[in-house]
Amino acid sequence: MTYGIIQIVLFLSVVLLLVKPLGWYMARVYENKPCGLDRILGPVERAIYRLCGVNPANEMGWKRYTVAMIAFNAAGFVVLYALMRLQGFLPLNPQHFPPVAPDLAFNTAVSFITNTNWQAYGGESTMSYLTQMLGLAVQNFVSAASGMAVLVALIRGFVRRNSRTIGNFWVDLTRSLLYILIPLSLIIAILLASQGVVQTFKPYPTATLVEPVVVDGNSFAEQTIAVGPAASQIAIKQLGTNGGGFFNANSAHPLENPTPLSNFLEMLAILLIPGALCYTFGKMAGDTKQGWAILASMVIIFIGLLALCCWSEQKGTPQLVSAGADLQASSTQSGGNMEGKEVRFGIFNSALFATTTTGTSCGAVNSMHDSYTPLGGMVPMWLIQLGEVIFGGVGSGLYGMLAFAILAVFIAGLMVGRTPEYLGKKIESYEMKMASLVILLPIFLALVGTAVAVATKAGQAGAFNPGPHGFSEILYGYSSATNNNGSAFAGINCNTPFYNITLAIAMLGGRYLFKILMLAIAGSLAAKKFIPTSAGTLSTSDPMFVILLISVVIVVGALSFIPALALGPIVEHLMMIGR
Repeated sequence: MTYGIIQIVLFLSVVLLLVKPLGWYMARVYENKPCGLDRILGPVERAIYRLCGVNPANEMGWKRYTVAMIAFNAAGFVVLYALMRLQGFLPLNPQHFPPVAPDLAFNTAVSFITNTNWQAYGGESTMSYLTQMLGLAVQNFVSAASGMAVLVALIRGFVRRNSRTIGNFWVDLTRSLLYILIPLSLIIAILLASQGVVQTFKPYPTATLVEPVVVDGNSFAEQTIAVGPAASQIAIKQLGTNGGGFFNANSAHPLENPTPLSNFLEMLAILLIPGALCYTFGKMAGDTKQGWAILASMVIIFIGLLALCCWSEQKGTPQLVSAGADLQASSTQSGGNMEGKEVRFGIFNSALFATTTTGTSCGAVNSMHDSYTPLGGMVPMWLIQLGEVIFGGVGSGLYGMLAFAILAVFIAGLMVGRTPEYLGKKIESYEMKMASLVILLPIFLALVGTAVAVATKAGQAGAFNPGPHGFSEILYGYSSATNNNGSAFAGINCNTPFYNITLAIAMLGGRYLFKILMLAIAGSLAAKKFIPTSAGTLSTSDPMFVILLISVVIVVGALSFIPALALGPIVEHLMMIGR
């Protein structure tokens, strides 16, 4: 246990040490100031604008910015859907995979353009190399950059005064890709490949088994080993908080996550940009304390829920103890629930990965959440249900947390009878309506989707487990889709027309309604005048505000989902301990 705690402390320390330098760099990128790479990439950026007919000086109002964002994502959907439907006739398909079924192709295309990367398929048995690279990997980049662009537009809304514009979507998208995501992905991909993560275009090789295996009366002496250009896709799936695994087992696969160092790097890549964007926010807003306050709120909630997950998994279950299978006597483990976990990672690294990937909108996994204890599995589920704001997706996590910050200052304003202000802008009825919809719409979509699934035969047929655990699997699925996480509890057959279509609808609503509302807030704030700080102004960078913000996030999450959680993991926990 001590060794696991040391690993967690080391991991979080590295993340926090990198927040300021990377956050400072990204602020320079978005403010179009010299950042070091501009000398090399500046000509490339200008060439892209000329090729695409973009005038970087031509800024957009929030409505035009929104239309550009939606049009770009819609084009990505069409291209990705076509690639999957035509992959059987396209090159770089050495395994000769057939076209992807229409409903699965629809679900997958929606999943990747929304940065969800929900996967109802096995990558190594469904997608060709061309589809993985030109389709899925490209969307990993651009869907992440799209979220970062919306965040930058929102920050400009706070910073600008009496302005009708919030920036240029094409410029924000290009700079996110060119100066941030591509360089970082190149570094991470090289480091992962050095650890043994596979990166090849060769066909799947076969290996001779030491002893033949008999399956359904047939004897097999060879095994096909799935390979491919994985390292490059894994780097951006983690950095962009996408999460779609090259292989079906995701980051539990030995060719996708082979060593403790690769595991550390993959977790670091997940939190790196979302954490650093908090400092970017403070830097661009002219007050870095604002960014640190937001980051502190995220870290405190993250550590609390991580501790609960680690404790629950380390404690194990009475059933394992009574069966003598809790590994207490093992020399390599300290006991607890090892079901569904890699022995090479253990409980603490598995719980840390699960908390990291669901606190963000990544969704990559190195263990099976379906096999966690009820309370241990409730932690990643509830992190998703909080709105993916701890730390959240790249861009989307921070602008989601800023919606909670707007709600927090509004509540504080009600307490003292004063018009609420945030970063020098009055928060009035319009902003509150938009922020309330931002917070409530994903909750509505997740709960309604779950209700429809458990009330229909098509939805019930997908759950492999009866009772509260089956309910948890369905609730997790719609929570994950709506909040664009993409991880699954497993134990549920989601590759059916019912789940492919309903989950796709949840993903679309959770991503684009969220973005449109945040851009509307950005446009409204940019048009406002600046209100100087006075004696009655609420400080939004001190510990008191951090506590208020944490309380708002937790209370909203509790009031929204505790009734549903009581039907799933909570009652399952009571059943497990015999209550």
